[in-house]
Amino acid sequence: MIIMHVETFPVGMLQTNCYVVSCKDTKEAIIIDPGLHLDIETQPIFSYIDKEMLKIKFIVNTHGHYDHIDGDSLMQKKYAVPICIHERDAYLLERLGDRDASSDVLLKDGDNISFGNVCLKIMHTPGHTMGSICLISDNHNVMFSGDTLFAESIGRTDFAESSPEDMNLTLKKIALLSDALLVYPGHEETTIMGKEKKTNPFLINL
Repeated sequence: MIIMHVETFPVGMLQTNCYVVSCKDTKEAIIIDPGLHLDIETQPIFSYIDKEMLKIKFIVNTHGHYDHIDGDSLMQKKYAVPICIHERDAYLLERLGDRDASSDVLLKDGDNISFGNVCLKIMHTPGHTMGSICLISDNHNVMFSGDTLFAESIGRTDFAESSPEDMNLTLKKIALLSDALLVYPGHEETTIMGKEKKTNPFLINL
């Protein structure tokens, strides 16, 4: 069986979960949501990547808010890899984030991010932003949910780029996903999709 490993680094003022996700068979990896506020926050991430001898293939943003993209250019300068973001959030890289960063790969619903023997499928989940995404591996029962879904909560929908109506439609899609999915959210602790269907008021009250 292909083994995928997830290492979590809470970064920035809002303690965003930056994930380094790797294929243990090939050592290829991606960085999800490097929302670094200070350069010093790169050191634990760089040290981990060096120690594990990982080969970074992509930087992936689950959406374009500053607390998820601020470290994009630092990571891109270090590893010289493409930045991936949904096409509807690409404009936020310049508006809200590091102006040295720009989107290299514009993602769409149904696209795949592949590294080593791991493949994560892109699910477009608008609501928190127009271009919010979740990344899902059915083989590993894992979902990276960004700020779409948290443990017993969801992302805010009161920003200019948010839509409560879109979020409601997104949650109806998410409610159809496997109960076995281990959910890695953009903030706070991991959770299980089956648990969220029973305890998350935003899913219960659809």
